[in-house]
Order: sequence, then structure tokens, then C-alpha cells
Amino acid sequence: MHGSRAQLWLESLGDWAWPGRAAPAEVLPPAWVPAVPPRLEYAFASATPVRSVRWRVRPRPWRILLAGFVSALFAACAAVALEGSPSLERILGGRAPSPTLAASPPRSGPAAPARPLPQLVPLSHDAAGSRIEHASFTSAALAARGAFLVYLPPGYAADPARRYPVLYLLHGRNGHAAAFLEIGIQHALDRLISRGAMPPLIAVMVQDLSGLRNWRDIGPRHSASYVVEVQELVDRMFRTIATRAGRAIAGSSMGGFGAMHVALANPYRFAVVESWLGFFDGLATELQADAPIISRLGLHALVYGAEADPVAVPEEDPAFAAELRAAGAEAEGLIYPGGHSLGKVRAHLESALLFAGRSLLEAQRRAGVEQARARWRAR
Repeated sequence: MHGSRAQLWLESLGDWAWPGRAAPAEVLPPAWVPAVPPRLEYAFASATPVRSVRWRVRPRPWRILLAGFVSALFAACAAVALEGSPSLERILGGRAPSPTLAASPPRSGPAAPARPLPQLVPLSHDAAGSRIEHASFTSAALAARGAFLVYLPPGYAADPARRYPVLYLLHGRNGHAAAFLEIGIQHALDRLISRGAMPPLIAVMVQDLSGLRNWRDIGPRHSASYVVEVQELVDRMFRTIATRAGRAIAGSSMGGFGAMHVALANPYRFAVVESWLGFFDGLATELQADAPIISRLGLHALVYGAEADPVAVPEEDPAFAAELRAAGAEAEGLIYPGGHSLGKVRAHLESALLFAGRSLLEAQRRAGVEQARARWRAR
């Protein structure tokens, strides 16, 4: 939060929740947004941002040092409590995992019995050949029912040997996963994939519970850990590229915060992260702790705000992108014209999807190079 400014949460094109104030006027895209976006040749071609600035980040050396010391001390204590004496590499290089958010790579040893997979319910298919399916299950992280929608690209059923990267999508506060379908994500992905602008991928739209705690672990409800729970289910249910280089995560508004929070809390799980009209409260400490991992493995990030956003401070986007770059990520921070609405997300949807698709390709290329080097060193 900044001063007295409350956050604005998105639900759908016409259904908003902003306690204490009326909905802003901009619900649909402004008049200057064309009805059919032009052909995109790169990630940001659909609209020109007002500003794309590498902002100077205010130095806070004593806070960073204190936060780093406290984080390291907490990680060491947590690791001892959970698993005995941790190794120096896990504390200094990768952070010890907490009971809820798995920040380090999967550990070897006997695997826990796999839980039954939820049943998939087909919802729709379109002329391009893509499908939308729904799944619900009893979530241990939420202590309640969890659910998600899945976009399966054209040709998914035709080639049983092919594996796909996955984009996870998080809705706004008190929102619903179907909001991404309302702004046309199925048709946008169909168009981009069919013309070869991005590789085919699976998109998973995660549904959180209602309330004020979307994508956070607070009390008995662990909504951030729930995203990891869904990710692990998806890797068992579909033909995914089940590695860090095969996963991206994005979200709008509160979901933008959630996407960045989950990605930074799980640096070994996601290679690409995007925040659309989001914010970054309290995430600087997580980013500082992740810097050695990001520097070694890489991270692609896109964060954007809106110039006339009445609640989420747009200048935070280029500023946080600068902090990401300082940690070793490849990050873009943009400010577009307009305000805070799903219409704004829709106007820039294809650009964001292109960024995710092309960044996943680059992450997989980098991972392949690193694997080849590791094999060569092992000779």
C-alpha cells in the first residue's frame, strides 16, 4: 500500500469489487483501442506505452542488509526445525523450503503416495481446435475445494508424444478464473499459435476462494501454496514440460501481485513471470533472497501499469523491473495509457502472451545449453 491508496480488484468486464467507492468509468477499452488488434511482430507491438523507463531505485542499504540477515536466519531455523541441520549451500544459495512454498529443487528420497487426480469436465471447443476443460479437487492448501480451467491448444489430442509448456493465470481479488475467457484468451492464443507467432502451450486459469486473501498464505488458508498444488496436479494430468523452463505465471491486479509472489517464493519452479496492473508490496525481500538463483538460472519478467490507474501506483512497475534486472533477470517495466480495468488487460493481452511464449522458448533453449555443458563437464 502507498499512503491511503487502496488496491482495486478486478472480477470481470462488468463486475467489480472496490470497497467504499463506485466503480471507475473505464470498464471497456477506450475508443483509441482498435476492435481487432493489429498483427504483432514482437511482444509490445499492440500498443505503444506512454513510458518505458529504467527508473532509478531508491537505495535502502541498511534495510536490505537487515532483511537479508533476518531472511537467512529464519531460513536456517526453519530448515533445522523441519529436516535437521541444513547444508550451507541450501541456506546461502537456494533458501531452505518452508512447509508451504517449495523454494528449493525437489529433494530425493521416497515419494509420498500420489493423490487421486481430479476428473476433467469438457466445457467447450472452438473451430481452431482448442478446448476448455474444468477440474475441481479437495485442496490441502486451501482446506477447501480448489478449481481451475484449462486451455488445451489445437492439436493437443492428435500428437500423444508432444509435451507443452504451461502458462498459469491468477485472477484479481474476489475474482474468478473465467475472467480470462471473458477477455478472449482462448481466441488470442488460437490466433498467435496458428500463425506461428508463439509455440503452442497449455494455459491454466486458477480459481482462488473469495475474500481478501487471494494468493497469500494467511492463517489456515494457503492461497499461494495452492498455486504450487495446482501446478503439481497439472504436471500429472497433462503432457507438460515439467521443468522450470516449461512454466510461466501471470496475473491481473491482485493476481499480478500473486504471480510475482509465487514466482519469487518458488524460484526453482517458474522461468517467466508477468504482472498486469499489479503491485509489489513486500516482495523486495523475496527478490533479494532469490538473486543468486536468478543470476544462475535466469528469469524473464514483464510488469506493466496504467498511467491513470487510481490505485496501483504505475511508477512501481519500471522501478521493480529495475530491481529484477539488478538481481540478474531480463525484465521489462512499462506504463500504458488509461486506467485500471480488465479492458486494459484485454487491450494488451496478445502482447503479454507473446512475451510469455517467446520467453518460454528462450528459457528452454538456455536450459538445454546448461544441460549440455553439465554433460560435457561430467565426462
